[in-house]
Order: sequence, then C-alpha cells, then structure tokens
Amino acid sequence: QVQLVESGGGLVQAGGSLRLSCAASGRPPSTYTMGWFRQAPGLEREFVAAISWSGGDTYYADSVKGRFTISRDNAKKTVRLQMNSLKPEDTAVYYCAATYGSSNSRRPNEYNYWGQGTQVTVSS
Repeated sequence: QVQLVESGGGLVQAGGSLRLSCAASGRPPSTYTMGWFRQAPGLEREFVAAISWSGGDTYYADSVKGRFTISRDNAKKTVRLQMNSLKPEDTAVYYCAATYGSSNSRRPNEYNYWGQGTQVTVSS
C-alpha cells in the first residue's frame, strides 16, 4: 500500500513558476514508477510526466516538454514537478500517482495509487 499527498499548488500569473511536491508513505518508493497527471473541468485526466524508480528515465507530455521537470528523492520519499513558463491552459487539478508498471506508463488506469490532488490556476 502506498499513500500519496500533494502540495504546492496555487495561483500564479502566466509565465510564472510553481513547484509541486508529492510525499509518499508506505511501501518503499524505490519500487515503483511515479507520475503526474492533471484534470481540467469537463476534461479527462491527462498524463503530464513520469519518472522511473531510479530517476534515470523521465517522460513528458508534448504540451509540457521543455517547461516542466519531474524529479524524485527516494531517500526523502518525495517526487517533485517543477513547472516553469506556465500558461493559462495549464490550469487544472494536478495529481500524483504511483504504479508498479512500466516507467513510461501514460494512462491513468495503469496507475495503482493516487493522491487527492492540488489545484493549479494560471491567470492570463
């Protein structure tokens, strides 16, 4: 069992930055892939980024590539998402998730555990 708690969301102007954090507890984090997803009102939950258990492999949605960076610290049981050059279309609830599957897992149904989400709002 894995428990995930996100933090760091908020309101920021377009072009600004935010850093999201996800604190994991339970099963040792080094055994699973971590991902970030987001969901805007009326839309499906979509993949943002994922990182392998070692941190050596990272994957990004095309819409955030070059602007967002995912990282993890297994000793601190933390995964972070650094978001730069934010755009209004990045506005969504952001979720942290964990899977025992492939490090390139991009579908929500591939993930076993989810956090409660944190709101990110980017104003124009």
